[in-house]
Amino acid sequence: MRYRKYLISRLDIFIALLLIAAVLYIGYRINVGLHYKWNWKIIPQYLFRYDAENEKWVANLLMQGLFTTIRLSAWGTVLAMFIGTVMGLCRISQSLFKRLVSGTYVELMRNIPPLVLIFIFYFFVSEQFLPVLGVEEFVRNSSWPVQWVMAVLFAPPTLLNEFLSATVTLAVFEGAYITEIVRAGIQSVEKGQWEAACAMGLSKWQQMRYVVLPQAFGRVLPPLTGQFISTIKDSAIVSVISIQELTFQGMELISATYLTFEIWITVALLYLMLTLPCSMIVGRIETYVNRFLSVGLHDFVRRG
Repeated sequence: MRYRKYLISRLDIFIALLLIAAVLYIGYRINVGLHYKWNWKIIPQYLFRYDAENEKWVANLLMQGLFTTIRLSAWGTVLAMFIGTVMGLCRISQSLFKRLVSGTYVELMRNIPPLVLIFIFYFFVSEQFLPVLGVEEFVRNSSWPVQWVMAVLFAPPTLLNEFLSATVTLAVFEGAYITEIVRAGIQSVEKGQWEAACAMGLSKWQQMRYVVLPQAFGRVLPPLTGQFISTIKDSAIVSVISIQELTFQGMELISATYLTFEIWITVALLYLMLTLPCSMIVGRIETYVNRFLSVGLHDFVRRG
């Protein structure tokens, strides 16, 4: 087995020293220039607190905000993947109408500020559309187990409309970028692959299913990872409609404690805890998918 050698050059040491010096200088300027008094001891109690009534540790404001961010990002990504895949297939369709619909959707979403979209969807979806559907009323009148499941998966009944509105907004906004990723991934498959699949007698759907989509999936996985991480970060913007996600809870704590730097640094570290593992996990998945596709396509071609 060959082991990869990790060498540290003089340039690496110089850059590391430069970064350490920059961090020390920023800390010095905060202490001297702003006369800031650090108080890190108070931060852990905003992550977890001891519930004396139930005699156990429970999540406090920052962790509650983190869990809301996870739910928001997860549901937003799932919905955005569905929208992006459908619209991506429409973008390469031979139907002019489908191409016009998907193209209009992409151009609208990419050229409207997300903050404007949030307010439009909030006042339309949350204030007009969801009350007509009676989602919040249905959850309120449901049994306790149903309310508990809905609160764990989505949000408490009192905040359900706002949560759904924010999720739809994120999904529609991010779906436009996923549409272009899917379109580019499919169009990046070489023309010879289509011709080879056609020569084997496969129908159009079989060409797409067995030959094109597997290859395109391996190619779009890295940009999709970036888009998922972008969704996690973009979820912070829904704090403007009082969704109690991580950024919203951080701002609330800063207003109450005036610990600006401690709170924001903690919030940044919590976001890093979400995004860095995602990058590492998808990097592993990408390796396995490429290895599986290379072996799978080889067997497929060999069997003819």
